[in-house]
Amino acid sequence: MAEIREITRFERIGAHSHIRGLGLDENLRAKKVADGLVGQVKAREAAGVVVKLIKAGKMAGRGILIAGPPGTGKTAIAVAISKELGKDVPFVHVSASEFYSTEMKKTEALIQAIRKAIGVRIRERREVLEGEVVGLDYNMVPNPYNPTQKIPESATLTLATKDERKTFSISGRLAMTFLYQGIEVGDVIVIDKETGRVSKLGKTEKASRKYDIGGEEIVEVPSGSVEKEKEFTYVVTLHDLDEANARSGSLFFMLSSREIDSEVRNAVDEKVKRLVEEGRAELVPGVLFIDETYLLDIELFAFMNRAMESEMAPIIILASNRGFAKIRGTDIVAPHGIPLDLLDRLLIITTEPYNEEEIRVILEIRASESGMVLEKDALDMLTQLGVKNSLRYAVQLLAPAYEFAKLRNSRNITVDDVKRAAELFVDVNQSSSYLKKWESKMLS
Repeated sequence: MAEIREITRFERIGAHSHIRGLGLDENLRAKKVADGLVGQVKAREAAGVVVKLIKAGKMAGRGILIAGPPGTGKTAIAVAISKELGKDVPFVHVSASEFYSTEMKKTEALIQAIRKAIGVRIRERREVLEGEVVGLDYNMVPNPYNPTQKIPESATLTLATKDERKTFSISGRLAMTFLYQGIEVGDVIVIDKETGRVSKLGKTEKASRKYDIGGEEIVEVPSGSVEKEKEFTYVVTLHDLDEANARSGSLFFMLSSREIDSEVRNAVDEKVKRLVEEGRAELVPGVLFIDETYLLDIELFAFMNRAMESEMAPIIILASNRGFAKIRGTDIVAPHGIPLDLLDRLLIITTEPYNEEEIRVILEIRASESGMVLEKDALDMLTQLGVKNSLRYAVQLLAPAYEFAKLRNSRNITVDDVKRAAELFVDVNQSSSYLKKWESKMLS
């Protein structure tokens, strides 16, 4: 009997990898703990209304601001919104600092982010060949660049459905594609007649090999004709279309700073509008989530104000943990560091600090997500550290405390593990006290 050994794998547990949605019932009432979210009832219910409006197509070109102190779940709620919207709706998460780059203008970076958040669902009817490969014979010839190797000059392909069987002569380029993809007798494939693109759907049951691990997907033999017309639906973003058109129009685009001319974007917009009018496509306004919004300057705010009025605009969600702050690039003080004319256009969702019980539940969820077991005393101590210092500090201590537990060959984190981690890693208040104590020794 073959021996199967466990292989160590790398797993990345993100700060919000445990979030599955907003955790609302059918009446948009927030459950106390659901879908990885805890507390923030008002904010989650408000976000649920936003999701409903987005799905109904009534939020295009409008904005939302999620405002609250650090560590109160602003990004978590934005991620939950993206989960509720589904896979087809584009969700772009950026920090405001990402718009400042030496490679491209800040307004160009913002435009690209906006257009990445706008999807186009395209429906196309294509002439295809579909069936099971029942015959595949290559006509091999010496490679002109390396006579010791042989490459296919052409091939004879026989495809069969439940109702029909046809034989085709295919080019060397397509035959080479078959070789690269490992297509063989018994595979069910689809070939786009116009582009020659080959898609392997799987193997028929009679042709499949019996593997315990790593077997291929079993599919049925298609019915009907081998040559047929099929409708394909796929979602691309406006930025994808911009890049594709810019690349085809310029040999130097890939070597440049990747800024895209407005003429290219206008041409893409006209093409998309034409497809929408013909009923072959529909716009899918997605979400652009900009964290640390106060880092945007007055020029970017003004640009965003205008962009939100465009007929092709995503739902823009801003997040800020600032109170009254100067608008970058000016001496004007405004709420959240955002100009009042833009702020007046936004639906504002507020978050509040978590209470002791909510901190306890969040710590339990984070520990469970990372495969840790917290003993009661350890959980109590971490909860108190979260209340006294910050939730983020308590969550940060989980990983080092777990390392100390593993040194004891245990998965259970004890209170001694937490104490040892807390002694080695200080919180913000302790760090501030340290700076004051050694201020004279520090470089100014």
